[in-house]
Amino acid sequence: MTIDQRQAAAGRIVELMDLLKAQPHPATSLVVEECEALVRAISAFHMEGIRFRMFNVDRHVARGGAAIPPEALRLLEEARQHLEAAGFHTRSHQAPG
Repeated sequence: MTIDQRQAAAGRIVELMDLLKAQPHPATSLVVEECEALVRAISAFHMEGIRFRMFNVDRHVARGGAAIPPEALRLLEEARQHLEAAGFHTRSHQAPG
């Protein structure tokens, strides 16, 4: 099940990259680079890499403003849910509880 969740997460990130590549804008190119690194981290089971890259992608999407389509947030959140279901922590600080 973990491999399927990881693959689903990587798939959402690839969809996010495709969406952003269709929106040529300087703000989106940085997010695409981080997404590529995130997919590599997911493939390598690199826990710290996943956490770090998710933080960067999240930050770039939040700061991207009008250059980032609203669907990007949904794809990123779905990727996060898949990664967390696979046992990866995607936030630097997990809420207690």
